[in-house]
Amino acid sequence: MTGGGKFTRQSLILPVYLPAFLLSFGNGVVAPTLSLYIKSFDLSYTMTTFVIAISVVGNIPAGILLERIGRKSAMLIGAIVLSISTLGIGFAHHVAELIIYQLIGGIGIALWGISRHAYMTDVIPVEERGRSIALFGGINRIGTFTGQVASIFLGTSLRTPFFVYTVASVLTAFLCAFFIVETQRDMKIKHLSSSHMKRLLVLLKANYKLLTTAGIGQICVQTIRRGRTIIIPLYASKVIELTPQSIRFIVMFSSAVDMLMFPIAGFIMDKLGRKYAIVPGFTIFATGIFIMRYTNSFTFLLIAAIIIGFGNGLCSGTMMTLGADLAPSTSVGEFLSMWRLIGNFGGAVGPLVVGNIADIWDLKISCLALAGIGYTAVLIFLVMVPETLKLNNNNHDLKNKS
Repeated sequence: MTGGGKFTRQSLILPVYLPAFLLSFGNGVVAPTLSLYIKSFDLSYTMTTFVIAISVVGNIPAGILLERIGRKSAMLIGAIVLSISTLGIGFAHHVAELIIYQLIGGIGIALWGISRHAYMTDVIPVEERGRSIALFGGINRIGTFTGQVASIFLGTSLRTPFFVYTVASVLTAFLCAFFIVETQRDMKIKHLSSSHMKRLLVLLKANYKLLTTAGIGQICVQTIRRGRTIIIPLYASKVIELTPQSIRFIVMFSSAVDMLMFPIAGFIMDKLGRKYAIVPGFTIFATGIFIMRYTNSFTFLLIAAIIIGFGNGLCSGTMMTLGADLAPSTSVGEFLSMWRLIGNFGGAVGPLVVGNIADIWDLKISCLALAGIGYTAVLIFLVMVPETLKLNNNNHDLKNKS
């Protein structure tokens, strides 16, 4: 571990894994009916997905703030800000309130997400990175699944899930306050006197090729990942006319399959390479979305959702691992803020693709569009992005020789 002492995955349980579980649990409670809740404000598909997508704002400022205040403070502030926003959404009565609280929540999520990613990049050796981050992705999936199971017992209320998420966020803040220890590297970074904007521009110039190719791939990946969380509930509700309880059941089963795959994803990434998990995983994912377009019953939609979960689970932690591999050791926070911004741009595009196409045509065409974006991601990572496991191992060997 960079902060002193030997790294073990057990050493991340209280500072990273348990907080990740809690926030994923809260998100899992909210996610199955989030789009239904926002649409209940008498909004079009386009406006519904815009309100969901707007939380992307705040990533670059969060990355700059991270290098000023450190990992621990950023995680703590992020969790507190998120708890305020989720409570506000639960009590909202106007669209303007939803937008404001989504913006606030986006900043909180960005601070939390970038700081935890940077913290893990600081303390995890390259040879352990794939399995450790895949475990992190697996814990997120377990938390999400557990939250989705819990949501089944919350009745028909679309507001109650946000109050559960608030409690989970507050508990996360307490864990961050007591168990995060800033790394030695983190404390040195905070004393750097150079301009953050200048460093950001230098970083962009030095890494623009990788950020262009891998970044476009990640945009496509996050587009279909976020798009599927929106389109499955909307498709189930509007096309097949399922109840909220049935929708929660489908989403829960998809997540169950998803979360079982993370040990395999971590093993593949560390033993064979990152692309060996990315390419087959997202091929299966995109195929599941393509199949969904032809479903017309609870059973067939459930099968498509399970295929989607299997593909996404095979990719557990791949984008975080890739970002950690690519991040320069002297500018981890800034690089990861850009990497997250790129991914969140895709996360914002996903709902907008679903909403705009659904308003112009219908949700079935939205499925085809998301599937096409998924196959594009596969092609980019297969042909244009280098295998970062080999690159990092070669760099590690050179450092040892010198």
